[in-house]
Amino acid sequence: MATEVDTGRFTVGVFQDVEWAARGVEALKKQGLAVESLSILGKASPALTTFIEQQLGAPQSIEIADLGPAVARGPLVAALQGGDQGLLKLGISGTMRRVGFQAHDGRIFDTLTARGGILVAIHSEPRAADALAVLHSYGGGNAAIGAWTGRV
Repeated sequence: MATEVDTGRFTVGVFQDVEWAARGVEALKKQGLAVESLSILGKASPALTTFIEQQLGAPQSIEIADLGPAVARGPLVAALQGGDQGLLKLGISGTMRRVGFQAHDGRIFDTLTARGGILVAIHSEPRAADALAVLHSYGGGNAAIGAWTGRV
């Protein structure tokens, strides 16, 4: 049975490390994107935990299928988790459809994050193009707007 998913639109990019992610997040804020619209997710590390705390507040520690221990904060986490513990069971690649991405996009985000990349997402449909431009300009790899909508 298919379920309609209405999670709004996310713009996602993966930065190579915390230093690059910091530049990207600062640029997003300077563009006027609301802090509460931002999500940051990556493999658990002291540097990433500190970065998330400084930007968004205390991160959530989660176990992600195919990634292992991770830290994250922001609206993307709840959208990917869903009521079925999506990230724990399906990982990033298996849950990105929930926020408008095709399966191959999810696999790319999963692979980049598994290599130590920092996934940054913006939940702001009206400003999706602005967010995408900033992600591209500041090194957000494979940055894209989740535009695919339909049934899962």
